[in-house]
Amino acid sequence: MDSLRGQLLIASPSLVDPNFHRSVVLVTHHDEDGAMGLVLNRPSATAVAEAVPELEDLVESGDWVYVGGPVEPGAALLLAELEKPEDAAAVVFADIGFPPDSPVPGSTRRLRVFAGYAGWSAGQLEAELEESAWILAAAERDDVFAEDSEELWSAVLRRKGGHFAILATMPPDPSLN
Repeated sequence: MDSLRGQLLIASPSLVDPNFHRSVVLVTHHDEDGAMGLVLNRPSATAVAEAVPELEDLVESGDWVYVGGPVEPGAALLLAELEKPEDAAAVVFADIGFPPDSPVPGSTRRLRVFAGYAGWSAGQLEAELEESAWILAAAERDDVFAEDSEELWSAVLRRKGGHFAILATMPPDPSLN
């Protein structure tokens, strides 16, 4: 399988794991050894200024830390829209990537802080895709920094169109419908 780096994984309605229910994950790394990604639509209740005060000058006032996934929840990962992608620790797509270890104000256009990440061992993500646990979509810059991240799942499905647009109207718990 070709690398899915830079693609979105949209949780299908059949994916009931609470870590990923209605999640949108940006695949940040994918090769034969496994994959890594960041959940884009899980803001925590903790402000960046409170959790990592040294990053306060790099983010907008009042920005939240996002729950990037269940692996290493105590680790802070930074994902940015970079002024100079060639200076990134790793580029995910276009000018979106992991900034250098010590980003300075002005080196990023936008930055989001994540606690933890999502990880898959070799072949695990491919198996989940075969089981239709995930729907693939192309990532866009604004997906990474969505203002209303709670609506991101529906918005990306609507953007895909067709039967996915209908799926986007599904309530979070269909049994309550």
